[in-house]
Amino acid sequence: MTTYAPPLPAHSARLALTPPSPLVGRLDGAWWPRSHDLPAELPALVDALEERWGRITRVTVNPARWPVVPHKVAATGHTVHVGWFTEQDADKIILLSLATGRCDLLVIPPDAEPGAAARLMAASAVPGGHLTAGALLADEAATGRRLRDDARSGEDAWETDGGSAPPPLRHPVVGARMIAPPTHGRRRAGTWA
Repeated sequence: MTTYAPPLPAHSARLALTPPSPLVGRLDGAWWPRSHDLPAELPALVDALEERWGRITRVTVNPARWPVVPHKVAATGHTVHVGWFTEQDADKIILLSLATGRCDLLVIPPDAEPGAAARLMAASAVPGGHLTAGALLADEAATGRRLRDDARSGEDAWETDGGSAPPPLRHPVVGARMIAPPTHGRRRAGTWA
């Protein structure tokens, strides 16, 4: 099986992480990708997280937000296995590391308005936070502020969404392997909580 190796990303990952703390929350921060192109966006995220979390070996997503979910993605110096679960919160990505366990991040929509993205990043990086990814996005929408940046031109949308809006697919990840995240607690510092 071939590993997808996108060109090196032009930008670093837009990321907010919880500061080191004994408090364990539902999220470890937020990621604001620039597009819905998971194979192109994932390498920069993995590279940004590896200094803090150790080598990221597996990632899981809900395919509802990603038109293409590859089996594997090349990161700097290694391959990351990608799995999908329709039961997983659609607004969250889970990254697994052998060194420190699991990292759960809110995925902010790529077309989010910058002010909304900043609020969501700050809210998701609170140590011990109890809100899920979906709840944070729902709370932002409930404020009456715009979550999406509707002021983009057609050309901007074309460029950032990979050339066109993805057509609705019956099975958007046909053939992708499902990789199960740990089911018994979150692992921190070499032990299961």
